[in-house]
Amino acid sequence: MIEPELPDNPNGADQTSTGGAGGAGGAVPSGVDPAGVPAGRVGPAGAALASAGDPATIDRPARRKASRRWLAGGSAAVLAAVLGLVLVWQFSDSAACAAALAAPPVGQAAPPSGATVYKGKASHYDGGSSGGNCSLPGPPANRLYAALGSSQYAGSAACGSFLDVTGPKGTVRVMVLDRCAGCTNNKIDLSRQAFAKIADLSEGIISVRYRAAVDPPLSGPLTFRLKSGVSQYWFAVQVGNHGNPVKSVAAKRDGAGWRTAKRGSDNYWVIDGGIGPGPYSIRVVDVYGHQAVATGIRLAPRQVQRSTVRMYDTTPAGTASSPPSPSPTPAASATPTASPTPAPSTPTGADPSGQPVAGAAGAPVAVGCD
Repeated sequence: MIEPELPDNPNGADQTSTGGAGGAGGAVPSGVDPAGVPAGRVGPAGAALASAGDPATIDRPARRKASRRWLAGGSAAVLAAVLGLVLVWQFSDSAACAAALAAPPVGQAAPPSGATVYKGKASHYDGGSSGGNCSLPGPPANRLYAALGSSQYAGSAACGSFLDVTGPKGTVRVMVLDRCAGCTNNKIDLSRQAFAKIADLSEGIISVRYRAAVDPPLSGPLTFRLKSGVSQYWFAVQVGNHGNPVKSVAAKRDGAGWRTAKRGSDNYWVIDGGIGPGPYSIRVVDVYGHQAVATGIRLAPRQVQRSTVRMYDTTPAGTASSPPSPSPTPAASATPTASPTPAPSTPTGADPSGQPVAGAAGAPVAVGCD
């Protein structure tokens, strides 16, 4: 019997075998023909047609190659996922430290705050009797202070705040009063006295870890110092003894509304156009939401004026040595109450390694981040 001539394979390849043809009008069986080659689908005229992408048209070697490629790709994906999980597990317990290994992003300058731990280097310098770029009246009495790079100095936003810095020999608490022009990648500059608390001066530069001291003990109420040249037509004030970095300052005279001051890089808060001859009320808010309003501040340039309000309630530094006297009514304890707007908690206590610690305001907290 003469077999009918089959049309060319529409996919561009000749079809080597088909299912056996029946009689006229007979159906062509599907499945596998006697030669062992898969049959194509039956077209309208009874001819076997190969369709693009039909698994029946793919030979076995090609399928085996495709399977091997799929397995290789799948294995690579699984291996990458496993490695990713290992890396996440290895570093997840110290996310804050990992984030601090690089310098703060350009354009996002901000002082150290919260629980973030920074890993960097520290050198030492002697600022003499200067109050540094923060324009303070002078260094703290214990001379434990620091200068930060521009990104963390943040246009004076770090001025007057405190850091706990841990080095080879222990931890020290320092007050920020200066900007270090050459400090990048979390490098800080410590006073000689502060550096000597955590390393030998002969080392010059050491590896350190540091973090903000949140709500450090305050030595007294807020202080205010008006800048030289102020008048009823131009107002500029510096805030002192605030503990944490200051977020905003506003001022007003009696009977007027609040005017928001703008921070200057010299640590003065300025209101162009002035707010009159005074006396003034000044409102201070820190980065953790603590707020205090001082009243009766006079138009007296360059004088440090002590207010009657604290930025937040803490035990003043150096006054915790005398316990309250016995009383028949224990409820009347002299223990200060908690702040109505608490900041994020910060661990307290001495360095767990037993190394000596010293601080500018309260005991510093050892900074561990290995």
